[in-house]
Amino acid sequence: MPEPLTIACLCSFALLAGFVDAVVGGGGLIQIPALFLFLPPAEAARTAAVLGTNKLSSICGTGMAVVQYARRVPLNWRSLLPAALVAFVCSFLGARVVTLLNPALVRPLILGLLVAVAVYTFVRKDLGHRHAPRFPAGRERLFGMLTGAGIGFYDGFFGPGTGSFLIFAFIGGFGFDFLTASASAKVINFATNLSAVAYFAATDHLLYRYGLPMAACNMLGSTLGARLALGKGNRFVRGFFLVVVGAMIVRFGWEVLGR
Repeated sequence: MPEPLTIACLCSFALLAGFVDAVVGGGGLIQIPALFLFLPPAEAARTAAVLGTNKLSSICGTGMAVVQYARRVPLNWRSLLPAALVAFVCSFLGARVVTLLNPALVRPLILGLLVAVAVYTFVRKDLGHRHAPRFPAGRERLFGMLTGAGIGFYDGFFGPGTGSFLIFAFIGGFGFDFLTASASAKVINFATNLSAVAYFAATDHLLYRYGLPMAACNMLGSTLGARLALGKGNRFVRGFFLVVVGAMIVRFGWEVLGR
């Protein structure tokens, strides 16, 4: 495939990934398979470079989503910033590990977690419809840092589904509504992406000629997705969340059980 056509295909998927990721996370579900499919075989064979290029595109869209949400959704920055800092460090560690181990080893575990998240969200019809934080400020900060550590490492190591897992953690664990959870997740996700991009750049695992055009399209998609989520509210975000998690279950189920 000629390189301009390759870039055009990747950019179209980056636009869609940015849109989905801004609403409920899961942009990697779209972007990573597209990179493996459309990149030249020699580049696609470099797994770390594919994951790094995905992060380069994603961080731009996530940053745009943070700006969009922060203007309209009240965020507890005193809890989010320490969590983001811990997530930054742990994402760097995860990115280091991914160059040493095969991330496919965690797929069966991720499949099980996604099924549990989908079932729990579907059964609890009122989940995430009311914003009622459960913890006092100090405890929320502590649990936020623990959440940032665990999911930050996962994002640096593997990535797909990070935003969705963060949203579920903020709703189920912290008592946030879907919109506030989605906005909060973007702050943590930005930190993890920044850390991973820094590592992948330092180790020459970024394909800039593909990643930079994708980043511009991811930003556009993210802007559209965040505005739609803000306009439609919690009910829309919950429905979209279930659709994306369901798609991830199908994808990981095929990879784990279909081979």
